[in-house]
Amino acid sequence: MKKHKADTLKRKKSPKQIITEIGVGALGILSFLLVWHLAVVLTPLGELMPSPITVITYYVRSFVVPIGPHTMDYHLWVSFQRVMIGYIAAAVLGIICGVGMGVSKLFEAIFKPLFELMRPIPTLAWIPLAILWFGASEMAIYFIIFYGAFTTTTINAYAGVKQADPVLVGAARMLGAKKNQILWKVILPAALPNIAAGLQVALSIGWMGVVAAEMVRSRAGLGWIVIMGQETANMTQILGGMISIGLIGLTLATLMRLAERKLCAWNTRST
Repeated sequence: MKKHKADTLKRKKSPKQIITEIGVGALGILSFLLVWHLAVVLTPLGELMPSPITVITYYVRSFVVPIGPHTMDYHLWVSFQRVMIGYIAAAVLGIICGVGMGVSKLFEAIFKPLFELMRPIPTLAWIPLAILWFGASEMAIYFIIFYGAFTTTTINAYAGVKQADPVLVGAARMLGAKKNQILWKVILPAALPNIAAGLQVALSIGWMGVVAAEMVRSRAGLGWIVIMGQETANMTQILGGMISIGLIGLTLATLMRLAERKLCAWNTRST
């Protein structure tokens, strides 16, 4: 136990290491922007692409100047809200389904073949059906987000349950623990790292799903900004929308990693 704590302390990054990593990352971004700017100024790329200064200026102004009928903050909120609705539903049902297949042979026999049949189908392949089923309503977008996040959450929850140490489960049974006690005290804690990892990946997939769905069927959102920029040949608007997509995706992924570290602080995987 002491050795494990010592190893955990060794793995923690010092403030100097964190500052160094941030500095190196910032330097990499600045280098990319410099190369982009020089390419636009010194090569024919300038006829196709705006400079990074133009794009960043447009992005900042978009929070004041509307893109279509709304400003950027409204489009951000619409996309974020859509993702959260589909993602939360997928997380709850995915964990229940994955854990159910992992602990119940009957549940696994009924649902796993259907799940394995549907899992390889890409999320984007469901967009035409979602439009036919739900029309122009928000439900079509929610469904696309839900499907992508659900499959990832389910398979990770299932794998986590199956990887629970059978020795611990057997010991709990020998000590007289009931099935629900074994589930809550042994199996779920063992599966938690896998579940947390699945939730993190599922959120990224849900974010990509909402952008794709908004490009097909929406009147607002970051995907709508990008597709409207394409229709009007506005490269600056397209890149401005892509900046928002990247920044929000990075923020969500970072928050999920922090949450995973808190939930699984005892597990070496999250340190």
